[in-house]
Amino acid sequence: MIDPLARFRLDDRVAIITGGSRGLGREMVHAFASVGCNVVIASRKIENCQALAVEVEERFGVAAVPYACNVGNWEELGPLVDAVYERFGKADVLVNNAGMSPLFDSIEDISEALYDKVFAVNLKGAFRLSALVGSRMAALDGGSIINVSSGAAVNSQPHIVPYAAAKAGLNSITVGFARTFGPKVRVNCIMAGPFLTDISKAWDLEAFHARAAENFALGRGGQPNEIVGAALYFASDASSFTTGSVLAVDGGL
Repeated sequence: MIDPLARFRLDDRVAIITGGSRGLGREMVHAFASVGCNVVIASRKIENCQALAVEVEERFGVAAVPYACNVGNWEELGPLVDAVYERFGKADVLVNNAGMSPLFDSIEDISEALYDKVFAVNLKGAFRLSALVGSRMAALDGGSIINVSSGAAVNSQPHIVPYAAAKAGLNSITVGFARTFGPKVRVNCIMAGPFLTDISKAWDLEAFHARAAENFALGRGGQPNEIVGAALYFASDASSFTTGSVLAVDGGL
């Protein structure tokens, strides 16, 4: 009998994690490294990626590669993928975690540039990386692609309409890529609810906690490390018969 916990190991595998230097991405970097996975930490600010890479290598003894990349820029994504394959010869896991939801005064004041930026970071980059990495995975030994969406995709609100629309698109391409790259590549999505990452410091936390107590089954927002269970499941052999799935991790919102 195979040890069920052994199916969650990622020994000697390679994971690319966008938005990997902070928030939920940082938690996934730590989690994957703790079960033996080499990690490529991709984010816009190379200093943050480098600092985390040093910490991960010292703590877990795996390879951690920092890489500066704006996932909203189509032309930067090919070089990222090439760099990973030149270093490791493969990628076993891709996590499309990078995202943004900028504030705006009113819906009619959203500029074309802001609209395009929201879609570029939240959807276009994930589409392009999935196409590039997924095709290589399918040609080699397979792998797992994980998109990080949002509950806003199915429950949009006035202050996040462009972001919600982009995340709804991310849910959709999850299913599309699962069918495109199956059977060797699994593609799944974590539809995350509100997590208390560094971004939440800008929220009205008193109002948020009151709303969560009333509207969430668990009565609270998520702690960043509570994303880890779903991420490890989708990344590892534990989810070998799961693809095209969109899993809500939102405290019962």
